[in-house]
Amino acid sequence: MFVTLVSEEDGVSAVEGGAAVTDEWDRAVDSRLNTGVPHVARVYDYWLSGKDNFTADRVAAEEAIAAFPGIRLSAQANRAFLRRTVRYLAAAEGIRQFLDIGTGLPSASNTHEVSQDTAPDSRVVYVDNDPLVLAHARALLTSTPEGATAYLDADLLDPGTILNQAAGTLDLSRPVGIMLLAILHYVPDLAEARQIVARLLAALPAGSFLVISHAGNDLMPDEVAAFEKSLNAHLPAGRQHVARPLDAVTSFFDGVHLVEPGVVRVSDWRPDSPEESATPTILWGGVARKP
Repeated sequence: MFVTLVSEEDGVSAVEGGAAVTDEWDRAVDSRLNTGVPHVARVYDYWLSGKDNFTADRVAAEEAIAAFPGIRLSAQANRAFLRRTVRYLAAAEGIRQFLDIGTGLPSASNTHEVSQDTAPDSRVVYVDNDPLVLAHARALLTSTPEGATAYLDADLLDPGTILNQAAGTLDLSRPVGIMLLAILHYVPDLAEARQIVARLLAALPAGSFLVISHAGNDLMPDEVAAFEKSLNAHLPAGRQHVARPLDAVTSFFDGVHLVEPGVVRVSDWRPDSPEESATPTILWGGVARKP
């Protein structure tokens, strides 16, 4: 199911000329959006200096910044990691299909923009379960004529639904790049998170790729602990942020072949410049090929 496109013509005031969204929302468009409860996609948007967030999101984001001022730079490092990994898959590995789960709000260098810059016929499916994210995606994430983009209203915890719906745009008998950036650390149970990754990979052919970034509790451990405590005070049970050590993050890649340099800080994954490599981050990241 695709989410309804939001525009001024629809009489919805949440998006207006690039200004910050207000806390008003036409609940007839999507009754699930509770502006009084923070959502990680909108909190993340705030860390990236975006304007598509509500008061509850900004409160949670600011308190997390107070606990760990480096979170904004870490978020920027994650976006740079996305850009580099998608470019690598499209240019060096010939990947023409991408499944981006936990998309977040549109920012610079989105998956379809990077992939279609290399290969205009790339096909990209974005997945999120936040109504505001999906509304913006429909409005802003437009494909080249040669390629395709689609936007699925689905939850990471239900990989079967994601795969079934993605098959409407992607040919799942051909290689796909799965993008799981800064999303698995919102699945508190490690076994469940690993099962989700395994289920997604099992549905795809050899030659597909897995890209993951994940908060590490062994990267700046004191700062991560303070950040996590602050953020989780605002998040619902079952959606808590759980940073994990390097070995646990590496375990998501069991059964696939890691591309050099392996699982490293996202800033250290084939950086484009010394400045990118020097960007502080609390995220581990890696890319792997399904044999």
